[in-house]
Amino acid sequence: MAISLTGYNSLHMDGSPENLAEQLLLLRKRVEALEEEVATLRGRRVVQSIMPRAQAGPTPPVPAIPAPANPRFAVEERQNLESRLGSQVFNRIGVLALLIGAAWALKLAIDNQWIGPAGRILVGLIAGAGLVLWSERFRSKGFPAFSYSLKAVGTGVLYLSLWASLQIYHLLPVGVVFTAMLAVTAWNAWMAWAQDAELLAAYALAGGFATPGLLSTGQNHVVFLFSYLILLSGSVAVLLVFKVWPRLLLGALAMSSIYTIGWYTRFFTADQFGLVSFFVLVLFLLFALVPFIQSSEGNAVLSVWLPLAASAYGSLTFYSLLQDSGRHAWLSWGAVAFAALYLLLMRLQIRLRPNAVTEAIHLSLAIVFLTIAIPLKASGRWITIGWLAEGVALYWIAAEKMKHQASSLQSSVRWLSLGALVLGYVGAITLPWWTHSGPTPFANAGFVAEVCAIAALAVVIWIDLKRGQMQIPAIASVALNLLLLVTVRREIFAFLTVRATLDDSIALEFTFSAFMMLHGAALLAVGFWKRTAFVRWQGLVLLVATIGKVFLYDMRSLSQGYRVLSFIGLGALLMAVSFVYQKDWLGLKAVSRSEE
Repeated sequence: MAISLTGYNSLHMDGSPENLAEQLLLLRKRVEALEEEVATLRGRRVVQSIMPRAQAGPTPPVPAIPAPANPRFAVEERQNLESRLGSQVFNRIGVLALLIGAAWALKLAIDNQWIGPAGRILVGLIAGAGLVLWSERFRSKGFPAFSYSLKAVGTGVLYLSLWASLQIYHLLPVGVVFTAMLAVTAWNAWMAWAQDAELLAAYALAGGFATPGLLSTGQNHVVFLFSYLILLSGSVAVLLVFKVWPRLLLGALAMSSIYTIGWYTRFFTADQFGLVSFFVLVLFLLFALVPFIQSSEGNAVLSVWLPLAASAYGSLTFYSLLQDSGRHAWLSWGAVAFAALYLLLMRLQIRLRPNAVTEAIHLSLAIVFLTIAIPLKASGRWITIGWLAEGVALYWIAAEKMKHQASSLQSSVRWLSLGALVLGYVGAITLPWWTHSGPTPFANAGFVAEVCAIAALAVVIWIDLKRGQMQIPAIASVALNLLLLVTVRREIFAFLTVRATLDDSIALEFTFSAFMMLHGAALLAVGFWKRTAFVRWQGLVLLVATIGKVFLYDMRSLSQGYRVLSFIGLGALLMAVSFVYQKDWLGLKAVSRSEE
């Protein structure tokens, strides 16, 4: 820096042409030195200057200065956790505490007769409206979360006061109270719209769905109830055209399902089948057609959860309606109708709002309904097959149709598929239990379900192995081999229902032991062929189980001839396996080293 300043001064002191080159060189060095200092502060090297150097002598490298450790990161993380705890968790607890306190205050006023019934209701209405209006002051000052909390408390007090005016004091007729509650709901909805606040919309939705329950008189008002549910859910669906709030519609479906179940278990009779079916159909189609109202691209709620939830609501409700109204013969045709509807929705989705995920979900639902349509409820096995078909379809969608989707969306569909597969697998392996099968061995509905479960697991293994994934195939292969053993044992012992003699039982035990030996040997052969230690270990474990069965059970139960054959067969197999391992014909030692 001192050299640069000297050159700068000489430029002003001596302006002769012969010193001009030297002065320019000094100025350039000063600029480069400043650039080096800036680069040092930033922790990186300065790019070679565009100006050519007049003199030799490379610039010494500037060591990169690592960025100092900033302890503020840990402090900020703690502050963020503290902020979330104080502003969100405590806030919600505070809202709940205030609502409970308001309810207890109302009860205390009632018990002590401090004010008359009309005065209590009036105080509640004024307090609730005042809290809502007061909350706007906090929102204008930049405290939206606290403002929304006050709105929740105020809205809750308003609903509570209106409910008490009808159910406790009988001061107002039901029509007036219902209109007032609708006005509170509309007020919240308008504020949510104007302030673009999904949380306020959720408050309005909760209040709207709470209204029928608060005003219930214990009587059957089926037309009013379902009309109200359709109107409220339809309003939320229309809202999606302007606001991307799909979770509200999922909440509306959940509340509609709760009200449907509550009404059905208390009031349904066979003569109401037509009327209730109409309302349920309208509700179901309202939710099923939502993907055509709002684009569902990249949205897990609209693409996956809502179509699946809507199908569950529609199919289970119609199943109950048909079953409990004496129309069991219509069940299969109902499943076919659902399958045709979802095929139609898939075609419409392709033409109107293309979305690979939703299209695949509709296709998988059509496959599921077609699967369980044959003959539905004739055997519980068809429900098991339906779960398996849905699981495989969803697994294929997650692997093939959602490669470029968000990982969270793909993970959601994947977990849904695994859940369906687990349900189907449990159904296949537990019914009928262990040795009991159908009347005809290898020709019964149970065996069909077990074969479908084995095929489903095989398809899942193939899908993941093709993609280079190993975790699920490893688990699925163990489940497949276990189910195969259970299936073969069931069908072998199904012969006892035809010829139940002691000799037959002994022969069947020997047959199953032989199958266990062959199955273990086959797993070892596949493990050698594919050079996979995991499959070889499954074969070894099965052979160990066979050894235990032969020595601990067969030796005691089998006749002498079967016992000789059992031990000779097992011994020969074990000797062959031992010889393969000792000779290492397949280079297993080298393979084992490479697999580590």
